[in-house]
Amino acid sequence: MTMRVAVAVSGRGSNLEALLRALPPGAPARVVLVLSSRAGASALERARSHAVPVEVLPDPSDAADWLERLAHHRVDLLVLAGYLKLVPAAVIARYRDRILNVHPALLPAFGGRGMYGHRVHEAVLASGARESGATVHLVDEVYDRGAILAQGRVPVLPDDTPDRLAARVLAVEHRLLPAAVLAAAAAGRAVPLSETVESSS
Repeated sequence: MTMRVAVAVSGRGSNLEALLRALPPGAPARVVLVLSSRAGASALERARSHAVPVEVLPDPSDAADWLERLAHHRVDLLVLAGYLKLVPAAVIARYRDRILNVHPALLPAFGGRGMYGHRVHEAVLASGARESGATVHLVDEVYDRGAILAQGRVPVLPDDTPDRLAARVLAVEHRLLPAAVLAAAAAGRAVPLSETVESSS
C-alpha cells in the first residue's frame, strides 16, 4: 500500500522538490497534499508543477482545520519541510510518531524556537563548531525536541560563510529527507535510518 504523505512548507520548497523527485510513479510513498502557512510561498508553485494539490492554512494554529484537511486527503505521514510554525498540539496528538521534520543542524544543538534558516548557520559558525549537518526527527509539542531518526554531517571549513555552510547542509537535507520518507513507507511507520548521510565537501 502506498504511504500517503502531506508536506507542510513556508518558503521556497527545495526540500519539497527533492522529495517529489525521489517519489516517482510507483514509489512506495506519494505526496498527496502540500500545505502552507503562506499563500505566497514559492513551494506552492513547485507543488503545482508536479500536479500535487496545494492548500493554504488561513490560521496555522487552527488544529481542527489541519485535521480536516489531513483526513480529507487520507494522509498517513506529515512532513515538515521548511515549515516555520509550531504544529498545533491536537494535530501532533492525532498523528503522534507520524510527523517528520528536517532541521539544518545536528540536533540537539542549534535547535529550538527561532532557530531556522541562516540563523542556524550563523550560530554554528559563531560557536566554533567543527562540523554541522542536517537532522530528520519526529515532531512533538516543542520545537526540534522529538526523537532523532537520521543525521547527515558536513565539515565546517575555515573560510565558511553562512551561505557556503547552508549550501552544503542543504545538499545533505535533500538526500536525508527522502531517505527517511522512503524508510517510513517501507516499514509502514517512521523508523530510524540504519546509516547516516556523510559529506566530505
